[in-house]
Amino acid sequence: MAEIFKVIFYQPLFNLLVYFYNLVPGNDIGVAIIVLTVIIKLILYPLSIKSLKSQKALQDLQPKIEALKVKYKNQQEKLTTEMMALYKKEKVNPFSSCLPLLIQFPFLIAVYQVFRAGLSNGSFDQLYPFITNPGQINPVAFGFVDLSSPQILLAILAGAAQFWQSKMLIAKKPEVVSSGSKDENMMATMNRQMTFMMPIMTIIIGFSLPGGLVLYWFIMTLLTILQQQLILKRQKNQSPSISQIN
Repeated sequence: MAEIFKVIFYQPLFNLLVYFYNLVPGNDIGVAIIVLTVIIKLILYPLSIKSLKSQKALQDLQPKIEALKVKYKNQQEKLTTEMMALYKKEKVNPFSSCLPLLIQFPFLIAVYQVFRAGLSNGSFDQLYPFITNPGQINPVAFGFVDLSSPQILLAILAGAAQFWQSKMLIAKKPEVVSSGSKDENMMATMNRQMTFMMPIMTIIIGFSLPGGLVLYWFIMTLLTILQQQLILKRQKNQSPSISQIN
């Protein structure tokens, strides 16, 4: 299994990183990482599109789901049946947004290993014959940022980008006026808390990771934000009933 992972994920990404490092002017590893991130995003584009559309569809259904929870608060079996009927009617799979993310997970592991090896000048024996061995990789990007060590500023930027991305997918909820809707208020509060918790976790984790990986995460999040904006704009133009984003 480890060998399959190396051949399918690690080795191609490592070779791409070294190739772009050799190609970019000044052999800037930061530029090479940005180019590699764009390539990975293009590869994962179909999965990302499916995941984002599923997330937005689930967000748009939340008012109806919450109404069902209020209506069938003490009838769990009936609530489950009605929710399944709602998903079927709206053609929404509640699990469809998770699978693309799971498929992307091996890429994240491979990228981490690639940057760990590349920024420490190791694993050049994994290069394909047609990729020039640079001998060593200078971990200093843009002339002043050492991507082989943690970078606090990059971690903060990655957290800020994560917050922006999370806010984009939060649908505006109608005011809750039913006395039986305390659970829905609690769920909305938890969703708002997660909007802040995820960026905070990103920053904390980013403090301990090599700057190269955090740069990858930051650029990937920015590309995802751009992708979300395009998708949501297209959905808004196609259907006036789609909830507005904050």
